[in-house]
Amino acid sequence: MASSSSSSLLPLLLLLLLLALISPHAASPVPASDLLGAAREPGLAAWLRGVRRRIHQHPELAFEEYRTSELVRAELDAIGVSYSWPVAKTGVVAKIVGGAGAGPVVALRADMDALPLQELVDWEYKSQESGKMHACGHDAHTSMLLGAAKLLQSRKDDIKGTVKLVFQPAEEGYAGAYHVLEEGILDDVSAIFGLHVDPSLPVGTVASRPGPFMAASGRFFVTFIGKGGHAASPHHAVDPIVMASSAIISLQTIVAREIDPLQAAVISVTFVNGGDAYNVIPETVSFGGTFRSLTTEGLSYLKKRIKEIIESHAIMNRCIATVDFMEEERRPYPATVNDKGMYDHARAVAGAMLGEDNVKVTDPIMAAEDFSYYAQRFPAAFFMIGIHDEAMTTGVHPLHSPNFVIDEGVLPVGAAFHAAVAMEYLNKRTTTST
Repeated sequence: MASSSSSSLLPLLLLLLLLALISPHAASPVPASDLLGAAREPGLAAWLRGVRRRIHQHPELAFEEYRTSELVRAELDAIGVSYSWPVAKTGVVAKIVGGAGAGPVVALRADMDALPLQELVDWEYKSQESGKMHACGHDAHTSMLLGAAKLLQSRKDDIKGTVKLVFQPAEEGYAGAYHVLEEGILDDVSAIFGLHVDPSLPVGTVASRPGPFMAASGRFFVTFIGKGGHAASPHHAVDPIVMASSAIISLQTIVAREIDPLQAAVISVTFVNGGDAYNVIPETVSFGGTFRSLTTEGLSYLKKRIKEIIESHAIMNRCIATVDFMEEERRPYPATVNDKGMYDHARAVAGAMLGEDNVKVTDPIMAAEDFSYYAQRFPAAFFMIGIHDEAMTTGVHPLHSPNFVIDEGVLPVGAAFHAAVAMEYLNKRTTTST
């Protein structure tokens, strides 16, 4: 009896084994090192350089990325990837659905806008747009995400879900991420990943940290209105220069005496305007700057105290003062906080691809990023990626410098890192759900 039962079960077991082998959920994950090797193939690497150089030659400012958007769409069309456009005026959101069907959705993001800077680097692909330059590496970000699109589309059958590729406008001060989210096109996303170039890191290295990573930031513009007069008779005037000077010093005491020394905060006054004659006390003085904290709550406290100090100085000095935080024109950025689970995932992918020694844990950064809006909505990870090569003849120049350069060897690394993070994330989600 036992022998007969075993023989009757054998065909069923063989059928189950066959179904498991042909099931799309059983497909072997594509190793991260294989993606990096594919991205470094001469043809793809040359294509990435060409795309980046075309973007670099024609930089466009926030919400003006029409030509860049057109290039992105043309390349997506050539790859065979569908997309939605326009998103947030000039943005593009592409979508790659895996062979196993829609499944969970993960997003990858790159920003596209440039800076109002005159490029001083003398090279063949120098900016052709006067007063505009890709000095923050967004041309590289866009190229790397297009490279990821190529890698993912060619491995579509191995993708166990959906990847959305967000080509975002207006990161530089105009909160493009906020406007992308407002359109609802990412409402089905489960997690998001982004990269930013870092000239302090060598090519082949990435860095990040779990938790608070980049600062929340806001701007302020202050105007003191006094009473103008002859500089020889200050008692007949109400001098706004003295008041503004006193207020600027008082603002520095907020960080020095009100913030926990173990918490990061910055208030920087970056410009002062008032008067244009040697013997005239002006009617008005204006100044402005930035305030930053590693927590969104800390940013709110700094804002409150800036307003209180300016208004109290006005009362004390018999003048009128206004504080404009410019929140309508330039929305303040929240802190960028990396989700621990998503950070661990991206770090593991980077370790497998680049080697553990090339994955660094970095200190928090007081620069701000509108990727923070995505991180408020979904589990998110944001990493810095190295662009410096010791063999380069040019020196290392910081972001936002008119002399900023990158080693284009970063492009295949970033493309592969993007693709591997997305594919491995979907592999894990599918395995967990099944």
